[in-house]
Amino acid sequence: MEILRPVLINIHGRIYRKNAVQEESCEEEEEDYSYSEADAEQCLDEPCDAHDIQQTEKGFRCAIDVPSVLYKYIIGKKGETRKRLESETKTSISIPKQGVEGQIVVTGAHRAAVASAVTRVEVLIDSFRRKQPFTHFLSFALNPPQVQEGFLRFREQVLEHCGQDSGVDVSIFQNPAKLHLTIGTLVLLSQQEVTRADELLQQCQNVIRDITEAKPLPVEVRGIEYMNDDPSEVDVLYAKVAVRDGSDKLQQIADRLVECFVSAGLMERERDRVKLHGTVMNTLFRKDPSAEDRGVSGRPNVKDREAFNARNILQMFGKVYFGEFELNSVQISQRFSTDSTGYYSSAGRVTFS
Repeated sequence: MEILRPVLINIHGRIYRKNAVQEESCEEEEEDYSYSEADAEQCLDEPCDAHDIQQTEKGFRCAIDVPSVLYKYIIGKKGETRKRLESETKTSISIPKQGVEGQIVVTGAHRAAVASAVTRVEVLIDSFRRKQPFTHFLSFALNPPQVQEGFLRFREQVLEHCGQDSGVDVSIFQNPAKLHLTIGTLVLLSQQEVTRADELLQQCQNVIRDITEAKPLPVEVRGIEYMNDDPSEVDVLYAKVAVRDGSDKLQQIADRLVECFVSAGLMERERDRVKLHGTVMNTLFRKDPSAEDRGVSGRPNVKDREAFNARNILQMFGKVYFGEFELNSVQISQRFSTDSTGYYSSAGRVTFS
């Protein structure tokens, strides 16, 4: 970590400095987080309204929702992290049993002490949440029958004409029933968080319908592109999707959804605008047909991947036509799942019309 430029974390509108301290922990390096004296003094002077701190007969109390999978990071090895937090903030931290969903409750004699402990717990949670693999993603399905048929023709022709090219084989093609555009990824670690994400998506429906004029979007899937800058060493080949009237309505919807979910703290922004891409070939599928890339970078997890030569594919099929259809929904898709249609199971959906 850069000492003179430490990582800053935004918690409830306050900016905290992240200090890495290596110590024994459960399963992995644990990080300690602190904030400056100025921040502490500010919390003493202000009511700390960012937290719902209640006064009780014995002092003050604050309950925060934390998914059970993250309890171990607050407890630490042999309870050392919790003990240290309690000692340094002069509070008591009550944590439900592992596997039991509930609230972490912080109590103390002083409001500022409780606020300090809660903030430190939240910063720890935020840090370790970022290390969790994503569980869900916002997606537009690209799998109507006509597009699946177009994809299967593309796969057959690629294997026939380019099957001898380095790294090209049937294992790296997408499952036609799961063709989709990824808008953004989500880490939802409890049913409560899944419900919250669904409610947020429902709130976005009017915004989406304003863009689509409450009508489905006629879209065309045509042409392919690759992620990195070397067509002979490609990991991801994707189909391009455009609205038939030439507008950027699909891009507008994607960007507004990301803005909404980022503002709610449910998604991390990866770039200024969403890069809409429908993966048709991915070297991650070679070892795991259910694999999904987290981002859109050209070569993540390089050591686990064998790139393929896409020069001939791009030359022969660069403008391949997959099909067109009326897109009428966006959904929260559950990773590593399959519904009755062969697409991802939905944890929430809204329609355009």
